[in-house]
Amino acid sequence: MGRLDGKIAIVTGGARGIGRAIVEKCAAEGATVAAFDVDGEAVAALAASLPAVGRAIAGMHVDVTSEPAVAAAVTVLLARHGRIDVLVNNAGTNAYFDATTMTEAEWDEVFAVDLKGAWLCAKHVLPGMAARQRGSIVNIASIHTRLTIAGMFPYAAAKSALAGLTRSLALDYAAQGVRVNTVSPGWTRTHLVEEWFRRQPDPRAAEASVLDVHPMKRIATPAEVANLVAFVASDEASAITGAEFAIDCGLGVQFAI
Repeated sequence: MGRLDGKIAIVTGGARGIGRAIVEKCAAEGATVAAFDVDGEAVAALAASLPAVGRAIAGMHVDVTSEPAVAAAVTVLLARHGRIDVLVNNAGTNAYFDATTMTEAEWDEVFAVDLKGAWLCAKHVLPGMAARQRGSIVNIASIHTRLTIAGMFPYAAAKSALAGLTRSLALDYAAQGVRVNTVSPGWTRTHLVEEWFRRQPDPRAAEASVLDVHPMKRIATPAEVANLVAFVASDEASAITGAEFAIDCGLGVQFAI
C-alpha cells in the first residue's frame, strides 16, 4: 500500500516540472490524481503518457485564476469521486520586474496565478474537507518566502503571501481536521532551470557557480520535491499543520560569503 492509497488528489500546474513530478509521485503512492493546468494539450498528454504509474490520472484544462473554471472542475471531481482528500497548489509563475516600471496589469497577473489561484482552489475543496473532518492542502511556495536576492520583485512578495495564506488556513481549519502546509523548494533541476543554464554565456561555469554556493554541492530534483510533498500530504504527517518545509540542499541555512 502507498502512503496515499485510495486518496483523491488535485495537483495544479501539473503538466510539467515539479507539478508533473508531484502528479507522478501521488499516483505511484496510490492516489487518484486530477492534474489541473492552463495548458490543456500538455496536461492531456501527461495523463495519456502515464497509464501505468499507479491509479488513474486525469488531465483537466483548468485556469486556476478563474473561479468559474475552478468551481466547475471541483464539481466534476466531486460528482465522480464523492470527495477530495488532497490539494496541492503548485501552479505559479516566475516574475521579475522593476517596481517602478511594472504595470498594474502585470502585478495582477502574477498574484492571480501565485496567490489567488491557491485561494480559489482551497475555497472550493475546503467545505467538503471540513464536512468530512479530514483533508490535506500543500502549497508550493519557494525559499524566497524568507530569503531573496536582488531582481526577484514581486516573486518573493507573492510567495511570502502564499506562506501567509497557509498559516491562516491552517489555524482556521485545524479544528475541522484539515491540515495546510507549505513546501518551499530552492533551486530545482527543472526544464526551466536547465534552459537558464544553457542560455548563459558559459553554461558550465554558470551551473558550477550555482552548485558551489549550496552546502550539498548540488540542487534538488523535481522527484525529491515530490517525495516531500507526498509525505506532507499523507496521513504520516497527521500532526503537522501550518508548517513550512524548505527543500534547498542547505542553501538557506548559511550566511552569504
